[in-house]
Amino acid sequence: MKKVLLSLGMVLMASANAFAQNIPMDASVKTGTLPNGMKYYIKKNTLPEKKVDFRLAINAGSILEDENQRGLAHFMEHMNFNGTKNFPDNKLVDFLQSIGVKFGQHLNAYTSFDETVYMLPVPLDKPGNLDAGLKVMEDWAFNALLTDEQINKERGVVLEELRLGLGADKRMSDKYLPKLLYKSQYANRLPIGTKEVLQNFKPDVIRQFHKDWYRPDLMAIVVVGDINVDEVEKKIKDNFGKYKNPSKPRERKTFDLPNHQETLVAIETDPDATSSMVQFVMKDSEAYTPDVTVEQYNQSLVENLATTMLNNRLRELVNSNNPPFTFGSVYHGGSYARTKEAFQGFAMVKEGNQLSALNVLLEETERAKRFGFTQSELDRAKSQVLSNLERSYNNRDKTESDMLVDEYVRNFLEQEPMPGIAWEYEDTKKFLPSVTLAQTNEVIKKMVKEDSRVIVITGPKKDNVTMPTEAMVLKTFDNVKMADLKPYEEKAAIKNLVKSFKSEGKIAKTETDAKLGTTTWTLGNGAKVTFKKTDFKDDEIVFTARSLGGNSIIPDAEYNKTQFAYSALSEAGVNGFSKADLTNYLAGKQVNVNPFIGPLTEGINGRTSQKDLGTAMEMIYAYFTGLNYSPEAFNAFKTKQSAMLDNMLSNPQFYFSSEHAKFLNQKNPRFIGIIPMEKDWAATDYKKAYDIYKEKFANAGNFHFYFVGNIDEATFKKEVLQYIGSLPSTGKETKYKDTGYRQMMGDFTKVYKKGKDPKSMVQIVYAGEAPYNEKEAIALEALGEVATIKVIEKLREDESGIYGGGARGYMGKVPYNSYSFSISFPCGPENADKLTKSAIAELQKLIDKGPEQKDLDKYKEGEYNDDKTNMRDNMYWMNSLTKNQMDGTDKYEILNYQEKVKALTVKDLQDVAKKYLNKNRIVATLMPEDGWENAPKKAETATVKATVVK
Repeated sequence: MKKVLLSLGMVLMASANAFAQNIPMDASVKTGTLPNGMKYYIKKNTLPEKKVDFRLAINAGSILEDENQRGLAHFMEHMNFNGTKNFPDNKLVDFLQSIGVKFGQHLNAYTSFDETVYMLPVPLDKPGNLDAGLKVMEDWAFNALLTDEQINKERGVVLEELRLGLGADKRMSDKYLPKLLYKSQYANRLPIGTKEVLQNFKPDVIRQFHKDWYRPDLMAIVVVGDINVDEVEKKIKDNFGKYKNPSKPRERKTFDLPNHQETLVAIETDPDATSSMVQFVMKDSEAYTPDVTVEQYNQSLVENLATTMLNNRLRELVNSNNPPFTFGSVYHGGSYARTKEAFQGFAMVKEGNQLSALNVLLEETERAKRFGFTQSELDRAKSQVLSNLERSYNNRDKTESDMLVDEYVRNFLEQEPMPGIAWEYEDTKKFLPSVTLAQTNEVIKKMVKEDSRVIVITGPKKDNVTMPTEAMVLKTFDNVKMADLKPYEEKAAIKNLVKSFKSEGKIAKTETDAKLGTTTWTLGNGAKVTFKKTDFKDDEIVFTARSLGGNSIIPDAEYNKTQFAYSALSEAGVNGFSKADLTNYLAGKQVNVNPFIGPLTEGINGRTSQKDLGTAMEMIYAYFTGLNYSPEAFNAFKTKQSAMLDNMLSNPQFYFSSEHAKFLNQKNPRFIGIIPMEKDWAATDYKKAYDIYKEKFANAGNFHFYFVGNIDEATFKKEVLQYIGSLPSTGKETKYKDTGYRQMMGDFTKVYKKGKDPKSMVQIVYAGEAPYNEKEAIALEALGEVATIKVIEKLREDESGIYGGGARGYMGKVPYNSYSFSISFPCGPENADKLTKSAIAELQKLIDKGPEQKDLDKYKEGEYNDDKTNMRDNMYWMNSLTKNQMDGTDKYEILNYQEKVKALTVKDLQDVAKKYLNKNRIVATLMPEDGWENAPKKAETATVKATVVK
């Protein structure tokens, strides 16, 4: 007996010691600290091949600004793109584009309250690119030139970025932020800063910020990619170790969100607000400390389980026939300050329903706190958490570098543990079975607080909408606490989504394509199945099913009655099971299946794993054969859509898009609008839409199914024959058709007025019909990319008139041969006319002289870089395979794309510019409403965002 007791004691001691152990560091990542305090993280990762991702993380952001520096942490980020020791003036962007790095798409940075992070992916297909990337990082860290000329030029660009944040959200956030960020420095240090400082600061002020905070002991460099780790470590030591910290460095203080006894309530409205929302925040009593031990890590898993179960309940309500809100969720995690976490809830609702939504959020939280969860809920949550980790674990050797670097950045900035996915999966798999209901129930009780609470309610300001008062909000807490609640009632789980049946499916014909690596089966029912086995991911299968026809073959009158109902059809569920039932059934499975009826096709899109392929096939079969008919579900969908869309036209940008679309489609009887109004919902025939769906999906022989991923052919074949091979078929073939309706063509200038803020949008479009030509299609796309380079250079860098903008060229075959070329950019209304003329002048240069060879070369390098990455992506291949079914273009284009891009010449681009950019030009401009010029000028702060991205 003693021996048994001793053994049990040893087991308990070993278990306790395991929990007391520190979370290990991922051994595959080489980390170190230079003598000057700078840290580095280096990892070899060969996906994508011949590419490396860099990050420079600086533990300094807007929270450290002095009063006369508000906005200069972010301004400093801009300046690192406008002149460094090795890349003066704008040579940096020019150089990076020349090696295939696209500005904005690849090359980027962000500034937030507590940090600044620079991002740079570099292709390694040319000698010297690795060293060049390290040189850029070194310059960003230490060698900004900060000349008066470049600082003053960049003011306009940053002010344009500030202008983008103006609007209803900003006006409301200005009022509620003092309560959300109560008595904290964060309320006074939004990253974009103030207009007054940005316009007037002296250059020496930003130089002082750079001197104080851009220093080695506040920095880390992260390098992940197809590299030699030891070689990179030596280069980092040689190149970054020589820099020194200031002799008397400023203290890098940390800041908190203070706790408070009272519940703070902010209720804000604005006439231009487009949505109604409610949020609660319950701050933790203690300051946040990162997980260090295994025990702490596992406690975070228990918290995750608790919030997952609560969110599952909220999702059931959203998917019900009487949804209390369009979207609702809770979580426990970070707030604005690194030092503070909070239990937070959020809901998006129909206008006027914010108080009832808050009541539901609090009631469901109180129900969980009072009665706890059920065992089946816990089991389901465990499977969800483990399934998500399992997918990452199964693909651990096929994880892209850009997915890894951010984890290492967080380790440096926030001390988030980085044990690696293998350890996380193994620890979670071992720990989850031991988690009890008592543990998760206790977690909810600790999260819910009666002090340090903040409630934020926002929505449109309307005469017919009454907003709650602060007293009503506070009373809600008392009412919920005293409410006569009942324990959560568990619904019966789905045991069999599809009743078992004997398959009659057969393969009538097999075709292979060695070039594409595909196999196509024609099944006995006429359905075609094309699959491509890849090793891009170890555990991913993407799929789609397409049938030609879509809305195009529906008569005008029927189309107008049904077009807004198609998105609602899947809300009804399948085989007698509701959407909420299906959500529970799929918990813990990697299955996503979505049917659709689009303009030219109908079908199903989805994604799954090897293990869950059978369930995905069940879902496909069910959507073909067993879609439910439920007017109640349709009405619930309308309610949620109305909550999201009813006030969208209050947004000037959306109003601009809507009104311009009306102008362009004024001769098209099938065009009702880009969003449904109340009258459109009233005219919608849900039954007719359902009948159209059933008719289309009753004919599997008209569908082509595509699967791409790590497919086990034997298992796949069995599932295909069981489910796809057994689908009904009528033998009828359909094609999409050209309805004959066209958008307006010709030369027009349109001005739309909306909004009170000094914000404009310009859109210049050339469009029309033209015979499709493959070479011209590629040249027109290239012309769009080259024009983007010129627009950024001229309108942003030279004239400091825009923050961002670009051009796009396109030529298509379906449903008719057409082309379009567009330029768009936001700007100040006072500059709209001037910048429009500048943009058109840049296009005229392309017509008269053609593009510069260096700009065409930049486009080519960027495309080569992207194509190498895309060729290892399952979705990219699937989209290429389906394109041939849609428009009949060369099915081998995916294999020949680089050669076609390489063959492009300056003359090719000039030819399409001459041919397509000299007629049918429509210039549309959004201007604010009359009187904006005389609006009072004041210091402005940005819309609240934790991060302002360059």
